[in-house]
Amino acid sequence: MDEREPSVGEVRHLKYLKWLVTVLTVTMIGGVLTFVGLLVMQFGALNDIPLPDEIELPDGASAVAFTQGDDWFAVVTEADEILVFSRATGQIIQTVTISTD
Repeated sequence: MDEREPSVGEVRHLKYLKWLVTVLTVTMIGGVLTFVGLLVMQFGALNDIPLPDEIELPDGASAVAFTQGDDWFAVVTEADEILVFSRATGQIIQTVTISTD
C-alpha cells in the first residue's frame, strides 16, 4: 500500500486538535479538584454547630429523630410530637403534634 504524506494543513489541524484536547484535560482536572475541595470544605463547616450534651425529655417521651438549627434543636418522639428546644436555655419553646390521619 501507498502511504501518503499528510499535507501541511492536516498537520496544522492535528496540532491544533492536540492542543485543544490538552487544554480540555487540564480544565477538567482543575474543575474536579476545585469541586472536591469545595465539597470537603462544606462538609468541614457542618461541624460548626455543636450538639447539645444532654437533652431532658418529658416523662415517658422517647426520641425517634433529632434535628437542629442555629439557636434551636428539635426532637421527634414516638408519640408523634416534635419538641423544639431553645439552644440557650435547653427549655421547650414549642410542641408540635403530628396528626397521622
